[in-house]
Amino acid sequence: METTSGLEERLMSLWPLLDERTRRLTAANEARTLGHGGISQVSRVCGLSRKAIKKGIREIESGTAPPPGRVRQPGAGRKKTTDRDPGMMDALDRLLEPGTRGDPQSPLRWTLKSTRKLAAQLARQKHPTSHTKVAQLLHELGYSLQGNRKTEEGKDHPDRDAQFRHISVQVKRALAKDAPVISVDTKKKELVGNYANKGEQWLPEKKPIKVQGHDFPGPHVPRAYPYGIYDLGRNTGFVNLGTDHDTGAFAVASIQGWWRHEGQRLYPEAKTLLITADGGGSNGSRLRLWKVELQTLADTTGLSISVCHFPPGTSKWNKIEHRLFSFISSNWRGEPLRDYETIVQLISNTTTAKGLKVSCRLDRHKYPTGRKVTNEEMARVNLERHKFHGDWNYTIRPRTPKEY
Repeated sequence: METTSGLEERLMSLWPLLDERTRRLTAANEARTLGHGGISQVSRVCGLSRKAIKKGIREIESGTAPPPGRVRQPGAGRKKTTDRDPGMMDALDRLLEPGTRGDPQSPLRWTLKSTRKLAAQLARQKHPTSHTKVAQLLHELGYSLQGNRKTEEGKDHPDRDAQFRHISVQVKRALAKDAPVISVDTKKKELVGNYANKGEQWLPEKKPIKVQGHDFPGPHVPRAYPYGIYDLGRNTGFVNLGTDHDTGAFAVASIQGWWRHEGQRLYPEAKTLLITADGGGSNGSRLRLWKVELQTLADTTGLSISVCHFPPGTSKWNKIEHRLFSFISSNWRGEPLRDYETIVQLISNTTTAKGLKVSCRLDRHKYPTGRKVTNEEMARVNLERHKFHGDWNYTIRPRTPKEY
């Protein structure tokens, strides 16, 4: 048998140049050459465990050693945290969707948590992990550390958090009954034509899409008004692409279009409809036309329609913003919105890894601005204000034919 000093000199001269794979195979080859007792002798010289050397011998004899460039066989090594605990990612995502502090089951997102607090909460839910791993998973879910951004929406309303809690309760109750709950809003108005669209897309090198150098068009240039309806219970989106004006009549017509094309099929037994909406715009809490048109929708469908408006300055918390509109913007980034048909196709092709499906229809109806709603028309609206902030929360019930 070779002396230990000779073996040590030969191995140690190579050892610093080898990786885990080649060290294991080199030690295994030396042990095979030495014969009986070789595994123990090589182990004492190089420090590799007997188990590792035996593994190397098996790999050499069976021809299953990892190919060059790999340290381990494919699939070897420590399993990813999400592979060992498949439910952890969903549990973390639910923690980031709370409507009230300490209520991880709420479908609204408005609270902030540190990675350490999130890790502790996951551990209480039988998903033990470290705060550093939580940070990695947050990045995978599309979250990032962000500071505050000043806006022009004004100061927080004193009942802001209480309104969030009220919305949370209403949404959870409706979802528990499998009643339709939708989040609605108008996406940013878009120019229709060969104009620059924010974002980038993969194209052949040095062959960018050429668009007009200026995007200050006059009133004759067509615009697109995408009004979105996001179904919280089904994770589906519906966009009514208007071509005229974004008015209260257009907003309700969009909701009616969703109900006609999707809602009544998905909820054939529904008696109620819950809408969460911003406090302003075409579905604003003070807009009379919005309420009058909702009354017509209630009469037509037979649904009792409840509306919960988000408080002033909190429009970005509306579910539709980060569950539908953000993905539409990502899908059409860098693509000029040349015509209405292109926009419809881009919106309809929007999907997510979590199964979001979106349908879009083009609405060429006219929705003139400046329509005044009289006191008499408002008096005929069968509106019941909720006990908490009746200006933000109310229900419009169907009228009998005699009440029209």
